[in-house]
Amino acid sequence: MVELTRADLIVHAGDFVTLSVLEELRELAPVEAVYGNMDEPALRESLPEERVAEVAGARVGVVHLPGPAAGREARLAARFPGCDAVVYGHTHIPQVARLGPEGVWILNPGSPTERRRGPVHSMLVLEVEEGEIRPELVTLS
Repeated sequence: MVELTRADLIVHAGDFVTLSVLEELRELAPVEAVYGNMDEPALRESLPEERVAEVAGARVGVVHLPGPAAGREARLAARFPGCDAVVYGHTHIPQVARLGPEGVWILNPGSPTERRRGPVHSMLVLEVEEGEIRPELVTLS
């Protein structure tokens, strides 16, 4: 089991739904987040639609809505120029993909709470050292 209390940072791509969930996560570790389409007005007012987080020498773009599936990876990479990874939400379908051998990571953690169309409940753990990102998809029971 992944212990969020051991995390240096929690990156969340939206759909907390209520402010209390964000506050609970902030008690575990610092949080870099964006709002999602299911979030209550208080969250939408307190969080940006997109952001770039600096993490151990890497730049990580974060957005909830990735747009249509066709061309998604290239579009997300272009939306966050200079980022080493882009984390997106909304689909609930996990994705760990890299554009080219040294390209941008395109990452979707899936959902730890509401699977919807995703095959499993999941989240991502990113190990980041000196700008190098190593993503691991974690399946939750």
